[in-house]
Amino acid sequence: MSTPLFDLSSTKVLITGGSRGIGFGIASVFAAAGADVSVAARSATDLDRAVTRLEDMGSGRTLGVVVDVADPESCRAMTGAVMDAWGGLDVLCANAGIFPQASLETMSPKDLDDVLDVNVKGSIYSVQACLDALTASGRGRVVLTSSITGPTTGYPGWAHYGASKAAQLGFMRTAAVELAPRGITVNAVLPGNVESEGLQDLGEDYLRSMSTAVPAGRLGRPEEIGYAAAFLATREAAYVTGQMLTVDGGQVLPESLDALSR
Repeated sequence: MSTPLFDLSSTKVLITGGSRGIGFGIASVFAAAGADVSVAARSATDLDRAVTRLEDMGSGRTLGVVVDVADPESCRAMTGAVMDAWGGLDVLCANAGIFPQASLETMSPKDLDDVLDVNVKGSIYSVQACLDALTASGRGRVVLTSSITGPTTGYPGWAHYGASKAAQLGFMRTAAVELAPRGITVNAVLPGNVESEGLQDLGEDYLRSMSTAVPAGRLGRPEEIGYAAAFLATREAAYVTGQMLTVDGGQVLPESLDALSR
């Protein structure tokens, strides 16, 4: 019997920022596919809740690890905990990110540092910490969670966030070249607006206005980002590296809102 496409059973996966929002959506897809899933986040309470939910979703093992991705030592400890538990690592989903709002006029150096430390440095530190394990896997996969904001679009109040998400893609391209000889691919998923705790905090008016700007007529669901990440993590995606996969319901396509009313 031939092996089914996209078999992720027994694949060992680590998702940073995996306790809620898009990260949990990614984790839930891998869990449902039978993978061993480690979720890492700053809040132990959120992690406990996420692990309990994930255990009900799949047949694989589940682990929660406290981490501050802006701290390289914490990232190394995170990888060590995963290796102690699973004995290996095949996939890193570097998803941890923050998106506080601040206009250019009011943005402080700390505002900028906080976003770059988590979104850019955190991605790089996470990859560095996992390099040996991903190399030993023989089929290492890195999937970054970037965004359409920054690489493709802009939105007032998120200049620092947009800059961080564009920077992730610059890192991705060079990392893909450097790590190819190790058998590691590096790709990125670029979500549009996705229903999550963080987005809901912006209010119903924001959610409504964003939905009207999407040709699909709705916001994305966290698991829909997970399906894209899962594909990039498969053995079948071994020849895909240094690429961006936009998952936004067509949000970046219309020239104006008038295009959606015709």
